[in-house]
Amino acid sequence: MLIDKQNMPMVAMEFMNEVHKEDIDIINELYGLIVEYEKNSNHKNKEFIDRKYEEWFKHTMSHFEGEEKLMLEKGFPPYHVHKGEHDKVLLHMDDIYKQWQKSGNIQLLKNFIANYLPQWLTQHIQTMDTVTAMFFKTGLSPCAMH
Repeated sequence: MLIDKQNMPMVAMEFMNEVHKEDIDIINELYGLIVEYEKNSNHKNKEFIDRKYEEWFKHTMSHFEGEEKLMLEKGFPPYHVHKGEHDKVLLHMDDIYKQWQKSGNIQLLKNFIANYLPQWLTQHIQTMDTVTAMFFKTGLSPCAMH
């Protein structure tokens, strides 16, 4: 297991916590497939990685779209900042996947999943998602002028 769900920060909205747990399950499965591929780098194991990565990408897009829709509906003031972070990481995920497809370099994929991603996810939850969830719950934003 790469990421322990018990150590992930929680936010004020349970639906967001649940989606984060789903993300972590997929990421942990993907990491397990990467480790397996390192031991036995055959075509079948590469297909397993590709399918899981694509599942994760689709799940992440759906996750972000759900948050973004609610932010727009509720008039979340720093919507563009939060959406910008989503867009940036989706581009990064897509770029890494394309590099993996082109090069077959499992270390590139492993480094992204094992080193970059857990740190990004934790930071994103602790900052963007924490503020957003509190706004969803209370209607208050730290960006609002009082």
